[in-house]
Amino acid sequence: MGRYVVRRLLQMIPVFIGSTFLIFFMVYALGDPVAAMFGDRAPDPATAAQIRRDLYLDQPLGKQYLHYMGQIFQGNFGTAFNGQSVTELMASAFPVTLRLTLIAIVLEMLVGITLGVFSGLRRGRGIDTSVLLLSLVVVSVPTFVSGYLLQFVFGVRWAWAAPSVSPEAPLNELLLPGLVLALVSLAYVTRLTRTSIAENVRADYVRTALAKGLPRHRVITRHLLRNSLIPVVTFIGTDIGALMGGAIVTERIFNIHGVGFQLYQGILRQNSPTVVGFVTILVLVFLLANLLVDLLYAVLDPRIRYA
Repeated sequence: MGRYVVRRLLQMIPVFIGSTFLIFFMVYALGDPVAAMFGDRAPDPATAAQIRRDLYLDQPLGKQYLHYMGQIFQGNFGTAFNGQSVTELMASAFPVTLRLTLIAIVLEMLVGITLGVFSGLRRGRGIDTSVLLLSLVVVSVPTFVSGYLLQFVFGVRWAWAAPSVSPEAPLNELLLPGLVLALVSLAYVTRLTRTSIAENVRADYVRTALAKGLPRHRVITRHLLRNSLIPVVTFIGTDIGALMGGAIVTERIFNIHGVGFQLYQGILRQNSPTVVGFVTILVLVFLLANLLVDLLYAVLDPRIRYA
């Protein structure tokens, strides 16, 4: 196991370098950050040249990238155009989005897996058809539609939740945005679980366990569910990074100052250091989530061994 983890960590290095270089290239080579700082006004040539020297933008793109990576390993992700450190923006934004993502993941696992198990065990019956139709409707509705609808119904009409989130973003105010963020992924988890359960429920090992006289609930939880959760764990693991990076719409609807909000502001104002810094952290989240998923395979299926 230890050798496998070390090997996977080494494999992450070229992936991280390639991903960050691609992001850096798209942001800095395909636009002019200095011109974006001045908006519609034409910058003074001498002032623009001085800013480029200060931001290391007068060097070739390769040297700019090496300088940026060297700064990252020192804990410096650059400075936003408003003079605020990108690290400070991360310190305020990532905890909020992390709490929001955790709520969404918990809802996916609890509600999605539960519905999927009940639907898969009753394949072809009324509850199975209802769950499939409901999940199809949820997947078909865009997030901005479901977000505004749930905000109006639960936050404005019934006043069961706060229609917007305060700057402190307490956990109770993040429940409704977490539900909105989790809806589409929850539907996919439900369908994945349902399909996997329906396929494995007729497997030989399930029939053997039942023939031995094991209680049905134990066969489902100890045997059927563990083998059926492998594709679900794969989806949830990759979905962690997607939720953190894709929370832009949800955070805009509920006025949450998290990663999505900062990315939206950075893209809107062409604030290159903010965009590159935040996306770099999201790349690390994706890589670590994929490693965790691979390690969970061995927990769910004892036949999987890593050398």
